[in-house]
Amino acid sequence: MMVLITYDVETTSPEGRKRLRQVAKACTNQGQRVQNSVFECVLDPAQLAFLRNKLLKIIDTETDSLRFYYLGNNWQKKVDHFGAKTSYNPEADQLII
Repeated sequence: MMVLITYDVETTSPEGRKRLRQVAKACTNQGQRVQNSVFECVLDPAQLAFLRNKLLKIIDTETDSLRFYYLGNNWQKKVDHFGAKTSYNPEADQLII
């Protein structure tokens, strides 16, 4: 299923900057960055549970924010893209023009 993961991590402290890097790396390992703090990930339920738990261990819930948007398996009909960055199909690993 397609899951959109967004985050906002406090970066005024060295610890916050470290958490930001860790969150970005964990998301990069599972999906495609589509904006600075936004990732599209195609995950099965086990992969989603693993990534969710990993991210929740990294963030500080007092200062950081983490959101998961569950777009499901028919996600192509739920996404409209406009603008400079070329879209792609993560299930086919090819660009969509």
